[in-house]
Amino acid sequence: MKDTPASSRPLADLMRPATIDDVVGQTALLGENGLVRRMVDGGKLSNLILWGPPGCGKTTIARALANSVDMEFMPMSAVFSGTADIKKAMEVARMNRDIGRNTLLFIDEIHRFNKTQQDTLLPYLEDGTVVFIGATTENPSFNLNNALLSRCHVGVLQGLSSEDLLTLMSRAEKFLDAKLPLDAAARTHLAQMADGDARFLLNTVEYLMSAGFKTDLDADGLDAAVQKRAPLSDRSGDEHYNLISAVHKSLRASDTDAALYWTARMMTSGQDPMYLFRRLTRFAMEDVGLADPNAMQMALAAWQIYERMGSPEGDLALTQLVIYLGTAPKSVGNYKAQKAAYAAARETGSLMPPKHILNAPTKMMKNMGYGAGYVYDPDTASGCSGQNCFPETMPRRKFYQPIERGFEREIKKRLEYWDTFRNNK
Repeated sequence: MKDTPASSRPLADLMRPATIDDVVGQTALLGENGLVRRMVDGGKLSNLILWGPPGCGKTTIARALANSVDMEFMPMSAVFSGTADIKKAMEVARMNRDIGRNTLLFIDEIHRFNKTQQDTLLPYLEDGTVVFIGATTENPSFNLNNALLSRCHVGVLQGLSSEDLLTLMSRAEKFLDAKLPLDAAARTHLAQMADGDARFLLNTVEYLMSAGFKTDLDADGLDAAVQKRAPLSDRSGDEHYNLISAVHKSLRASDTDAALYWTARMMTSGQDPMYLFRRLTRFAMEDVGLADPNAMQMALAAWQIYERMGSPEGDLALTQLVIYLGTAPKSVGNYKAQKAAYAAARETGSLMPPKHILNAPTKMMKNMGYGAGYVYDPDTASGCSGQNCFPETMPRRKFYQPIERGFEREIKKRLEYWDTFRNNK
């Protein structure tokens, strides 16, 4: 094994590829006809936003790009830098340009810059003082100014595959001239533990190489020796909304197992269970609706159980609710009826109810015809009189359209039964 450099730079930094040809993974950007590959092959870089999860290679690609086209690499972190730092960097970049040297300005965590700081970059991008590459783990369309986005291409990076991570392991062994103390199953397990994060993988490799294990570890031994990577979730940002969207749409598709998986992803990443229960209760009303009226009661019951019992016992109530909603018949008739009725109310909000369904507590109101001709429906033979309850000048409207699914099948029969009386009036 090679001696540790005096600088004690981490292995992930020591092994950083010098050119994009050496970068592992991200073939959509770096492969033939990929956005970044076309820039390099053309010998001219454009302003670029690299969006992807931690450890997927954003900084590595930026450095490799600078090397590939022989540009001065100027790194900056939006966490520690401000407007003054940007202006100082631009002065250096202008001096570089004066001597015929181009500059690549790389800003990590670009989403941390506020609007003013982002706007400060614009004139330097316009006049070509620098080529700009920003890196972000957050959705650029949510966190970056339109003015900045309009001047940049956006490259989307994915977490590295298990095969990519195994390749990195082999490269690390070659670089360090040593074998990882892992059996074959443990190597695969480590790739899975890293979950697409090359930085986590290489940091773990560095630890395992220096820990002095006498024998190769199996998967269980690796779990005991290494702190597992925390699941990816920012609790409130883009990843949060990605996960809840996955839960919602899996339930809507009646893919119960997928819904259980995405729910588990949210829970194990520290999401607030109350947020999940609120969204699931909304789902019970909006997407299950009257196809299964019990769904709403199930949601409220599970919510209450969790509030009373907490975790881990309350987790079972959440799981039961997800299974119930995933397997329940689905109908948006309730949701559509609400939207249609509200729209009609906004259009015809000045129309009075027909007089026969109005109460007449005073003599004057009786003289005006309030309540005249009203039929008390429960007293009729069929329980339905067929009398009109819409405004007299408003044609009847059908807001609620039940479907032939779940309990709505029975509701549809009832509505059709009552319609026969109205149609015969």
